[in-house]
Amino acid sequence: MESSAKVLVVDDEERIRRLIKMYLEKEDFIVEEAENGTEALELALQNDYDVILLDIMMPELDGIEVTQQIREKKATPIIMLTAKGEEANRVQGFEVGTDDYIVKPFSPREVVLRVKALLRRVSNTNFNEANTPTKNLIVFPHMTIDHDAHRVTADGIEVSLTPKEYELLCFLAKSPDKVFSRELLLKEVWQYEFFGDLRTVDTHVKRLREKLNNVSKEAAKMIVTVWGVGYKFEVDDV
Repeated sequence: MESSAKVLVVDDEERIRRLIKMYLEKEDFIVEEAENGTEALELALQNDYDVILLDIMMPELDGIEVTQQIREKKATPIIMLTAKGEEANRVQGFEVGTDDYIVKPFSPREVVLRVKALLRRVSNTNFNEANTPTKNLIVFPHMTIDHDAHRVTADGIEVSLTPKEYELLCFLAKSPDKVFSRELLLKEVWQYEFFGDLRTVDTHVKRLREKLNNVSKEAAKMIVTVWGVGYKFEVDDV
């Protein structure tokens, strides 16, 4: 998947775009560029990218606004590029659906590794099993997770999730009633050494609950906060 992956690099600085593009193309990625938020949004909605690298501070539309509008139509994985002093914006980015962020100044090699890590996570949650007739399902009251179709339904209605929201839900659902700390969720779900704010987990859980709640209040209640510890996926006995 990585060798043919298509990446959109969005930054108003041409030097940064070209540097990232050069390193990604060395790894056989297909790279397209956008220099502002408006152009990025247009390209993101017209094309199917495997990953979008998106600068947060841009003319016309900033990275937050672009992510928000993309998420209304698509679940394309998004890595946000931010400056050191933009912690509040990073948290806001997670709230609107960003999957990861990289802090400037960064090493181009780090960008390549982060893109590859995100692609692996997305690929690992697809569970491609076309050669078997058995459906790869996790079934609970009020919720079904279909790994083969990469689909979640709550009370029979499909719920549109980003790759990260889907992966977080799957991780919790595979161990019903087990409590996970936010630190452990960062390590296991993000799958690499992640030095981000623990609110990363909180904002993803919040978005996940909101999406489930829009379809089924009972399904949303299955993701439980264990105060002072973390989160668990709670299944009532029926």
